[in-house]
Amino acid sequence: MKCNAQFVCVCVCVCVCVCVCVCEWLKSDLLFSVKPHLLSLLHYNTLNQEVHFRENETYRSLSLSLSLSLSHRRKMAEASISVDQDQFRCPVCLDLLNDPVTIPCGHSFCKVCINTHWDQEDVKGVYSCLQCRETFTTRPKLKKTELQAASPAHCYAGPGDVECDSCTGRKHKAVKFCLVCQASFCEDHLKPHYQSPAFKKHKLVEACAELQEKICSEHDKLMEIYSRTDQSLTCYLCTMEEHKGHDTVSAKAERTKKQNELKEDQIKSQQRIQEKQKKAQELKQTVDIIKTCSQAAVDDSERIFTEMISSMEKKRSEVTELIRAQEKAEVSQAERLLNQLEQEIADLKSRVTELEQLSHTHDDIHFLQSFPSLCVSPGCDDSLSFTVNQHLSFDGVRKSLSDLKKRVGQICEEEFNKIRPQAVQMVLPSEPKSREDFLQYFCYLTLDPNTAHHQLILSEKNRVVTRSETRQRYSDHPERFDFYTQVLCKESVCGRCYWEVERSSNVFISVSYKEISRKGQGDECVFGYNSQSWSLLFHSSSVYFWHNNIETVLQGPSSSRIGVYVDHSAGTLSFYSVSDTMRLLHRVHTTFTQPLYAGVWMCSINSPVRFCDPK
Repeated sequence: MKCNAQFVCVCVCVCVCVCVCVCEWLKSDLLFSVKPHLLSLLHYNTLNQEVHFRENETYRSLSLSLSLSLSHRRKMAEASISVDQDQFRCPVCLDLLNDPVTIPCGHSFCKVCINTHWDQEDVKGVYSCLQCRETFTTRPKLKKTELQAASPAHCYAGPGDVECDSCTGRKHKAVKFCLVCQASFCEDHLKPHYQSPAFKKHKLVEACAELQEKICSEHDKLMEIYSRTDQSLTCYLCTMEEHKGHDTVSAKAERTKKQNELKEDQIKSQQRIQEKQKKAQELKQTVDIIKTCSQAAVDDSERIFTEMISSMEKKRSEVTELIRAQEKAEVSQAERLLNQLEQEIADLKSRVTELEQLSHTHDDIHFLQSFPSLCVSPGCDDSLSFTVNQHLSFDGVRKSLSDLKKRVGQICEEEFNKIRPQAVQMVLPSEPKSREDFLQYFCYLTLDPNTAHHQLILSEKNRVVTRSETRQRYSDHPERFDFYTQVLCKESVCGRCYWEVERSSNVFISVSYKEISRKGQGDECVFGYNSQSWSLLFHSSSVYFWHNNIETVLQGPSSSRIGVYVDHSAGTLSFYSVSDTMRLLHRVHTTFTQPLYAGVWMCSINSPVRFCDPK
């Protein structure tokens, strides 16, 4: 009985000590890095090496021996945990390994850390290990290490991440946000929400930096209710107060509805893209044909003009030769007479010299003997009967050439007048006249919520705008009009474009450049009060046109439906009263330097303005 009692005591003592060791082990926050076999190994060593069951030992000596042994083993386990933890640390960033790799010397690093270090050593051409300083002449290949990368629980929050509200010290990245706790949690601190029944009813959503925008600023509740009346998100408490009686649905239901609308829009847009791509392809082919035909016409005209120029050059050479031949004949005759005259002059000079000598002789006999031969008259000068045309003129040639020039000019002008209408004819459709003609250029425009004033409510796929007495919860946006109750469309207007607007009260129907100012109450922000916009004002039964702060009073009544037609390349902007017929209210001829955007300035409260569908 005594041995059995001692044996039972020993077993109880061993179990107690082992439980104490295990509890101490579980307290460590580095448990994740302890190798799975450590507990079994510790248990085995404790029982096998330190506990020696001897029947003749006392209970006190056995307990003391076991306590000392287990204390020693506990220190060894802690040291082992520390060693294992160091194995998971990168020598570069000193943090837990992220995407760990091993280099030939056996040391492990974060893949990014070792690559960054070796990138800096590319210039030297020698790569080293930061742990053991071993060097490599060629950049070693990285091998995936057997060590596990840092678990998600050790992913710290970086720039742009949402931090865990429960972490102390360095914050971990939050993965969920609790709508009841109004706090963000990492994976570790989120576990109670999954495990404890007390948190089962708490609603979790994805953690995001913009989450605060989804929380009602008045009630600190998630805005999960959608008011179709105000076209805005609210919390469930708002539906009992400010939005009481409104047509409301859950955000999920409205998302489903709008998702279907979005799909329809996507399908329609895709169809329109295909249609426009087909038209674009046809236009490209037309452009290629036009270019080919034009180049052929240019080549032919160049050839014909070259031939004409060559022919004219030939005629010019012939006229030049005729003039030169006439010149040569006249000059030749004149030169022949000139030579004859020069010879006669020389003979006369010689006779004058002889006569002079004879007149001075003192020998009377010689004088009388020589006189008869020297004093004989030379007779009539026949050379004087030959005349030269001293006023030779080519006026006849000039006149003929001048007449030829005029006739050629007249012929060219007549022929060019025949060619010009054919050459400059533009392949453009005629100006629209009937509503059916205008609808061929119909543009589907939608209002841009980012430009809408805070008192404007957009509805029906942003095709209807209504002015409200209360401010809407729109976020601040640089393109939003902050003073005047105005809004612009998303789509730009280019080429030929037509749209219709249905009104019920006072309103400015406008067209504007996108660069129009949005902030403040100056004229630069108002449709029609600056050079950036053109606006038609309907006030009571009167109609006015505004541009650059100049008002033009228009005559005649108008219907509730207004058609707007823009021909951007032609610089034409036209406003029509649409009923059974199209009646022109006003037309502007200008030069548009930028894309245009349709806009509305709402003057009356609760009087919607609708961008109409083609019917």
